[in-house]
Amino acid sequence: MKAPDFGYVRPSTLAECLATLNEYGDEAQVLAGGQSLMPLMNFRLAKPGILVDIGGLPELATTRWETDHVVIGALTTHDTIATSDTIREQIPLLSDAAPHVAHVAIRSRGTIGGSIALADPAAEWPACCLALSAEIELASLRGGRRVPADEFFLGLYSTDRQADELVTGIRFPMLDDRRAHTFDEVSRRRGDFAIAGLALSCDLVGPKFKDIRVALLGVGDRPVLARGAMSVLEDAEPSDATTETAIEALSAELRPPDDPMYPPDYRRQVACVLLRRALNKLMG
Repeated sequence: MKAPDFGYVRPSTLAECLATLNEYGDEAQVLAGGQSLMPLMNFRLAKPGILVDIGGLPELATTRWETDHVVIGALTTHDTIATSDTIREQIPLLSDAAPHVAHVAIRSRGTIGGSIALADPAAEWPACCLALSAEIELASLRGGRRVPADEFFLGLYSTDRQADELVTGIRFPMLDDRRAHTFDEVSRRRGDFAIAGLALSCDLVGPKFKDIRVALLGVGDRPVLARGAMSVLEDAEPSDATTETAIEALSAELRPPDDPMYPPDYRRQVACVLLRRALNKLMG
């Protein structure tokens, strides 16, 4: 199929981009890498009145370093994250998750900002944002704001971004040496959408888990924080008994969607296996 008719504009400045979004509102759709948007348009599942191509805004493809945060620009590609030594040093969870994002060709064009704005519940970056307590940076003619990842993802392809706003970057706290992490997912084939995935980040202080964050993808209408499992693990000593109790809590709190290929009980079981793997890795 072919995409429906649409207008097209490629702003050369951020101010011009924001003015266009302000003018067209819900009729406008931002085009970044286009790896999700263009197929949706070709299947006529998305019918924007005008495409706002932000490819001419190179400042959105940069990474800036603050005192205790790293801000990754919205136009940074998946491949850049996968191959950046600096990101691996400062935010290793992202480096571990990046190879799971689709395929090489898609990673070379797709962007982290596009993935965050789309909010596909089976995508890797939204879950990583939850696990790392990231903030989403948004800009509009009304000004800029930051939204914690916990509050940004509202439902299936639904976020707190307003029609006149642009995702400009994702703000991650820098991690210290005590911070441990792990990422894993299960898919039918490498590069397919995940049946379930898990991103975990925590401090290992003495013999106990501290400030643990467990985020899952593919098991709800948005990335999910496993609050029940987190409450079991927080301040607990790593052990087989702790792992089993956390898995029981996770199984009880998950409500995976029903679909013809993967029943809810199967997705729930996969998520529990991933949590077991993650905790065993940390204990090892």
